[in-house]
Amino acid sequence: MTAAKDPERPTYEQAREELADIVRRLEAGGVTLEESLALWERGESLAKICQEWLDGARAKLDAASPDAE
Repeated sequence: MTAAKDPERPTYEQAREELADIVRRLEAGGVTLEESLALWERGESLAKICQEWLDGARAKLDAASPDAE
């Protein structure tokens, strides 16, 4: 299933914003090791979602390119 067809999946912008918030929280410190690990895992998941959106956009651009075969 592609990212765009899953209503539970955040948009690229939503995932990017949440990821930026997680980075800010981790950089600020003041969270427990357990919280840090949970934030890190969520950040990894969000980074993967963002990459999938970008890969999909690249594929669409490549398909629409006049040089596409």
